[in-house]
Amino acid sequence: MSVIIVAECLAAPGQEDRLRTALEAMIEPSLEEPGCLAYQPYADPNRPARMVIVEEWAASEDLAEHFTTPHFQHVRKVLDLVLAEPMTLRKLVAAPLDTR
Repeated sequence: MSVIIVAECLAAPGQEDRLRTALEAMIEPSLEEPGCLAYQPYADPNRPARMVIVEEWAASEDLAEHFTTPHFQHVRKVLDLVLAEPMTLRKLVAAPLDTR
């Protein structure tokens, strides 16, 4: 069963471009990872400091491996410098269907 990740980030004042650049740099290497089905950052048009990343992974193990990659470790350090608050991470799976 695939896993959907929704990560919400809020840039500190003046750090919006650094946040966007860091998240955009994650797209290509993440999509090249085994099990990465989708990886896309989105910007909030009403609040430029807020960005959301939506990812889909084939399995939880693939996501766990993603967290150990050099590009993730790098972006984590950058996020520590540019975020106004800790990133919010939501892990979602498909809801079971009611078959009554």
